[in-house]
Amino acid sequence: MKVAILGQGWLATEVLHALGRIPALSIVAASPEKTDDRFMLALKHTGVPVIPNLKHLPHCDLMVAAHCHRYIGAGALLKARHGILAYHPSLLPRHRGRNAIHWTLAMRDPIAGGSVYLMDDGVDTGDIVCQDWCHVLPNDTPQTLWRRSLGPMGVRLLTQAVTWLVRDGTLHTMRQDERCATWEPALAREPLKNTI
Repeated sequence: MKVAILGQGWLATEVLHALGRIPALSIVAASPEKTDDRFMLALKHTGVPVIPNLKHLPHCDLMVAAHCHRYIGAGALLKARHGILAYHPSLLPRHRGRNAIHWTLAMRDPIAGGSVYLMDDGVDTGDIVCQDWCHVLPNDTPQTLWRRSLGPMGVRLLTQAVTWLVRDGTLHTMRQDERCATWEPALAREPLKNTI
């Protein structure tokens, strides 16, 4: 099964290592958004082929978006037979948008979570493949919550979803419940104050 990884930073690097342990996979990767990215360094050490431009990604069975902030157009979606899996650090459909962890804390949610979903043409609106949750601790910051729980959860959930696809040949999904959907705007550089 051919998988293309799109992403950057720690999450894409850890997903690369985790998926590299699945023997049924042949992996290629899109060039990271930053030239000095740790994902690019990991790609150099693993020998995984790097595609310099999203337009040149080959047809594959699946794409995995791991901390990918690039616009992924319909053309890329058509190149992946099973679609594009993405990780969002919230219990979708809650906290759709770029700064989900900040909004989780600003709204004083007692729990946080992560969702792996199939990308569609909306913003974090695709069908859910798997989810998990964790407690928010009283002194959590976006960084501590990400490092302790939501980052490792993303690696585990993305790997789990790919493993299911390899095993079953399909992904079982459920639609997001639009009655529970929230969308919050991207934040400026200043830290978000508690809104409640």
